[in-house]
Amino acid sequence: MNTPFPFDGMLAFAFLSVLLLAGVGLRARVGFFQRFLVPSCLIGGLLGLVLMHTGIHGIETATIEAFAYHFFNISFISVGLTRDDNDREHKVKTQMIKGPAWMALMQGLTFPMQAILGGLLVILLGWFGLELFPTFGFLVPLGFNEGPGQALSIGKVWEGVGFADAATIGLTFAAVGYFFAFFVGVPLVNRGIRSGRATFGPRQLPRDFLTGILDPQGTAESAGRLTLHSGNAETLAFQLALVGGVYGITYGIIAFLGGLLPGDVAGMLWGFFFFFGLGVALLVKWAMARLDIHYLADAGVQRRITGFSVDYLIVATVAAIELKIVWEYLLPIGLMALVNGVMTTLLVVYFGRRLSAYSLERTAAIYGVVTGTVSCGLLLLRIVDPDFKTPVAYEIAVMNVFSLPVVGGCTVLVNGPLWWDWPLWAAILVFAGIMTVALILMKLLRLLNGASPAEIGGASPQ
Repeated sequence: MNTPFPFDGMLAFAFLSVLLLAGVGLRARVGFFQRFLVPSCLIGGLLGLVLMHTGIHGIETATIEAFAYHFFNISFISVGLTRDDNDREHKVKTQMIKGPAWMALMQGLTFPMQAILGGLLVILLGWFGLELFPTFGFLVPLGFNEGPGQALSIGKVWEGVGFADAATIGLTFAAVGYFFAFFVGVPLVNRGIRSGRATFGPRQLPRDFLTGILDPQGTAESAGRLTLHSGNAETLAFQLALVGGVYGITYGIIAFLGGLLPGDVAGMLWGFFFFFGLGVALLVKWAMARLDIHYLADAGVQRRITGFSVDYLIVATVAAIELKIVWEYLLPIGLMALVNGVMTTLLVVYFGRRLSAYSLERTAAIYGVVTGTVSCGLLLLRIVDPDFKTPVAYEIAVMNVFSLPVVGGCTVLVNGPLWWDWPLWAAILVFAGIMTVALILMKLLRLLNGASPAEIGGASPQ
């Protein structure tokens, strides 16, 4: 049937929306999902993965991937536009840096470890006759440690330089990471609670946390504050316009830089759109503060935009996985995912047990981060610290500042075999060096061998 306007984009959005609604309904009704705290977006994505392979609709995988890519960029831009509404509290807590530093250094251990294991398995499988693209194993830390957005974004760029199906492989690793976060992380946290490691003791999780739907009679958190008069413009439209404006500026910057660089390097820039977008958003936020109009960018609404984009991102990325490609690479994907999942779990548990303050809380939080996303870390933390009485939730936010050089640097280094013609073993040695530096810093900051609670930045457990 001919339509007067193109509907492809809106039909894809409608498809993702139905999947998310189905995920919300299943989370509210199915005890299995509640037990493991599986988020609705992941449930909807798994349902979409099934539907995408039935052929009952005409939505292309490439369209779903495009949605995921843009939602990923939007989430970073929104984070950059979100201002801190708790300046006084922030100043009080800036001295508590060793907790966030420990988490950041854990990323400095897990990201390179996952890259090393992935790279070594590429070499090992090559000895047995299975030739893989040099950066195949580096998709593991992109999927586990950084999440589906980075795995898709960089994987798509790698496809342009000869790595066939890199985006789907990266999304698969990200999906496996989520399974470790929830189906391994939740039992680990519950075991820690039973062994008495919870700082404030266990408490039954509220019903709305399990079902994912708030009690209509309860007290709900505010979604944000109106900053414009509704007779002028809707506040939500203005907040989205800020995001859209930053998106357009970022596009122009990358297009301009791409015109100055060789074609292959210019193509790589699009994989870092999120990073440029974050930088532009921070500049816009700074400019608004200088003009004394910073209050117009409401933090609450921007957080809702971030959450909205991340939910749709996860639905889209999981639904976009092409099972025929996963089947083709089942051996290397399965082997790398299993080895990295087990070793990441052992590493986080080992170092987490060496903390004397908030050991379980910090272990739960960082485990969710290095296998899924920051949201996964907060979900696992909520099990052991349902009222967020410990400072760990705050530490996760501060951790992002400390980990930016580590994660950002590692994200650049995974491109070493492509950008600088590094042999794979040389890239592995570089990541081994990063692990060594992270261990040395942990020792220098006295984050090993059971540092005292005061040194870690928290009070003694009550």
